[in-house]
Amino acid sequence: MKRGAFIFLLSFVLMTLGTACKKPYLPHVVDASVNYLVVQGVVNAGSDSTFIQLSRTVKLSGQTKAAPETNAVVNVESDNGVTYPLIEQANGQYVSPGLNLDASHKYRLRIKTSDAKVYLSDLVNVENPPPIDSINYVITPNGLNIDVNTHDPKNSTRYYRWEYQETWIIRSFYHSHYVSTGDTVVPRDEAHNSIWQCWQKDTSSNIILASSARLVNDVISQTPVIFIPSTSEKLSVEYSILVKQYALSSDAFNFWQNIKTNTEQIGTIFDVQPSEISGNIHCLTNPAEPVIGYLSVGSTASNRIFIRQSKLPAWDPILPYTYCQLVKDCCVYDYQTREGVVNQVDQLMNPSFHENNGPYYIPIDAIGMVGAPPLGFTTTSVPICVDCTVRGTNKQPDFWVF
Repeated sequence: MKRGAFIFLLSFVLMTLGTACKKPYLPHVVDASVNYLVVQGVVNAGSDSTFIQLSRTVKLSGQTKAAPETNAVVNVESDNGVTYPLIEQANGQYVSPGLNLDASHKYRLRIKTSDAKVYLSDLVNVENPPPIDSINYVITPNGLNIDVNTHDPKNSTRYYRWEYQETWIIRSFYHSHYVSTGDTVVPRDEAHNSIWQCWQKDTSSNIILASSARLVNDVISQTPVIFIPSTSEKLSVEYSILVKQYALSSDAFNFWQNIKTNTEQIGTIFDVQPSEISGNIHCLTNPAEPVIGYLSVGSTASNRIFIRQSKLPAWDPILPYTYCQLVKDCCVYDYQTREGVVNQVDQLMNPSFHENNGPYYIPIDAIGMVGAPPLGFTTTSVPICVDCTVRGTNKQPDFWVF
């Protein structure tokens, strides 16, 4: 009995201490007013354009989510003294057309900000990747796994990074065959102004890395790129993904691995602890000031695949049309003139009237009035149910082959 009582008392004390030690923890970094420069992008050594994004870190507790660094002077410099300027487009993005750099030289990035601070990267070699061998997709019970395969017959790359751009077709819940001009309803020019089928797009936000450094041959097999759930609208009609492949130095690979660990692999007591991120870009004006970013120089290998819904199981996608309803008694339509009766078109279909008065309605089809030909009604619904340009573009991308 004494032993049992002791164990019970010890357990109670441990539980009490465990509860008493739980206190809210708000690290000071959440409210830290740091303003470090962030450099994102790769200097493309080939014929494709170079895009460098400059921004500043913001407080985690603040309302500002992005702080672009504008009005900077940005140049790529070679080790033989040649300078290649980048021109600011908008929101801290600096661009140059194809540089076609000589791979026998090293290159660096020089930045002078509007407050006269100077930042300089280390000189780095040009790292050109081999071609992508293939992009594959594997059907699972819950969705689609997409992976990438590549190899370097020279065994000289070893370290890889990938990005991707997704594009997919979306379709409106209702197919609009008519358009309102504000005071009339006329047939829609569907060859040039269809709002039934559009294209949406997105870019990768995760960090995708792989290395063959521990293998005899420089072969990368079935590296996961993205998983698309079976309920995703992306797979409801037609989907395409463009995968871009970069070659990295070992130092660049370690930088990106550190970024991945600090941003994607923390959150539980079993995950690794966050560590300091050290890149190859430095502030010459104030050497003690950290800079977030790593400059790499090299060309890009890319490959694209298309996936049709007809090649997939009969999955049931979740679409944003749960509350779509057809309004059948909105507006008078004259079948003889094929136009709405002047001054009889309901204000519900006048976008200017509803600019400050909530959503308006878009005409869909014409239906007859029993006993009163040739007049009829035009069915309508709200834009989200009829107009796919609310969420995408109705201009087919140049690369779309189907």
